[in-house]
Amino acid sequence: MSKVNTAPIKWAQRSDSLYITIALPDVKEESIKLADETLKFAGKSEGKEYEVDIVFFKPVDAEGSTYKVLPRSVQMHVMKSKKDEDEEFWPRLLKDKALEKNQVKIDWDRYVDEDEEEEG
Repeated sequence: MSKVNTAPIKWAQRSDSLYITIALPDVKEESIKLADETLKFAGKSEGKEYEVDIVFFKPVDAEGSTYKVLPRSVQMHVMKSKKDEDEEFWPRLLKDKALEKNQVKIDWDRYVDEDEEEEG
């Protein structure tokens, strides 16, 4: 059985949503299951199998979220749950701090500081 690799994740956020990028080129046979608390991704890139299985820091609105498979990555726009009234910036993407260190990087191209968001 071949080893499944963990796909690299980059993320940025706004007060009401998350931008998640699975940084793999030419993804094929992708399976993306977004639920209100988890994201599961499986797919092939350059002949290798990759997966992501994460639990979000807080619930999201799976139904209001979208994703696109692009030539160089899988881009997701995930809406934060409206149940969480105080639309605030999350300190991290994942519930599990240790996993976050190993799997997730900040997407500096899309990053805005909490203070800058209102100005933009």
